[in-house]
Amino acid sequence: MGRRALAGLLLVGLAAAARADVPVESLGRVETLPLPPGPHWAWVGDPVFRHATLVDLSDGRTLGIVNAGFGMPTVLTPAARPEFYVVETHYSRGSRGERSDVLTIYGGRSLAAEAEVVLPPKRAHAANTAGMLALSDDDRFVAVFNLTPATSLSIVDVEARRFSAEIETPGCSLAYAAGPRRFVSLCMNGALMLVEVDDEGREARKTRSEPFFDPQLDPVTEKAARWEDRWLFASFESWIHPVDLSGAAPRFEERWSLVNDAERVDDWRIGGMQHLAVHEPTGRLYALMHRGGPDTHKQGGTEVWIYDLASRERLQRIELHGLGFSYLGVPLRAEGFTGWLIDKLADWTLGMAPDIAVDAIAVTQDAAPRLVTVGAVSGAVASYDALTGEFLGRAYVGNATNVTLSTPFARTGGWR
Repeated sequence: MGRRALAGLLLVGLAAAARADVPVESLGRVETLPLPPGPHWAWVGDPVFRHATLVDLSDGRTLGIVNAGFGMPTVLTPAARPEFYVVETHYSRGSRGERSDVLTIYGGRSLAAEAEVVLPPKRAHAANTAGMLALSDDDRFVAVFNLTPATSLSIVDVEARRFSAEIETPGCSLAYAAGPRRFVSLCMNGALMLVEVDDEGREARKTRSEPFFDPQLDPVTEKAARWEDRWLFASFESWIHPVDLSGAAPRFEERWSLVNDAERVDDWRIGGMQHLAVHEPTGRLYALMHRGGPDTHKQGGTEVWIYDLASRERLQRIELHGLGFSYLGVPLRAEGFTGWLIDKLADWTLGMAPDIAVDAIAVTQDAAPRLVTVGAVSGAVASYDALTGEFLGRAYVGNATNVTLSTPFARTGGWR
C-alpha cells in the first residue's frame, strides 16, 4: 500500500473517531427570546459587520443579531408591542448602485424581519446616531431625520406599517420624542422646532422657540439624554441645558455645570460619541468624562461621573476599565498571569491612548441597574454596577467594533 493510500485511510479513521465523539446536530431548530425580557439587555451596533447584536449583560450571552444595512446601526424598542425597529440603507451593488431606505420591523421574540416600510432614500448618515430617529411616546410614530442637505423628517406609522409623510424642518436638524404626537429638532440659531403630527402622521403644526443656547460661544451637542419630560443637552464646555417639554411650549431651565472651577482649569469635560445616560428610577445622570482641551468633546472618556438630578450635585466618580482586546470579534483572552497582564494592559491603554477610550455609555432601568460601556476599537462590552460603580466584567459579543449602544427599555423596563 502506498503512502498516499495509507495517509488517506488514517484520515478516514481519524474522521470517524471524531464523529463518534461529537453529538449529531439537530437541524431546523428555531430559538426564541424569553418573555418577559431580561432587565439587562443591551443592543450594540457594528457598522463593520452591518448588524446590531442583542446581549444579556447578566451573563454576557449574545441573544441574537439583526441586519442593519449600511451606516451606524440603531435599534428602537416600543413599550406597547414585542418588536424592534431598525432603519436601514441598502445599495443594489453592495457599496454602490440604487439606494433604498427602509424601516424594518423585527419580531421581539424571533428577531425575524416581519415587515418593512419603504422610506424616501434620503435619511441622514453620521458617525453618531444621536437624534437620527425617534419613537413617539405612544409608540405610534417613528421620525427619521433626513439630510440632502435640506432637512426634513420622514414619519412612519409603525402600528399601521406604512409611511405617513415627509415634514420639512428648514434650519433645524435631528429628532427627539416630546409626547405622543410631537417631536423636537435643534435649530442652527440655538432654538428648538416643535413638530406635531395628526392621527395619520401628517404635519399638524410647527412652531419655533426662542434660542436657549449660544451656538457661537458654546453650542450643545446632539447627544442628549431624556429624564422624564425633560431633555438634557450638554454643551462643549460641559454645561447641562435642561429643556422641559411637558407643556405646550418648551420651558428652558437654568443651566448647570458638570465641572467645578478647579476641574474646568484642569480641562475635565464631556467626551465620546454618546456621553450622557439617565437612570430614571433614581434620578441619576451619568456623564462620560475625560481630560482634554477645547473641541475634544468627541474624544473618548476615562471616567463616568454620577449626579443627582434633583440637587444637581455629584455623587460619585467611576474610573473606567479598558474594553479589552479583540480582532474581528475574536477576543484576546487568557488565564492566570497572562490574563491578568492583558487586563492591566487594557486598563493602561485606556488612560494613555485617548483614541481607544470609552466612546459610549448607557444604563439599564431596573432596580439593580448596569452601567454599560463600549468603544470603537473593541468588540467587547463592559458593565458596572450603576449604583456602586463596581466593575462586573466584559462580554465579547462577536462584533468587530461597537459604535452604537442602547438599552431596549430605556423608560419602561419591559414590554407592557
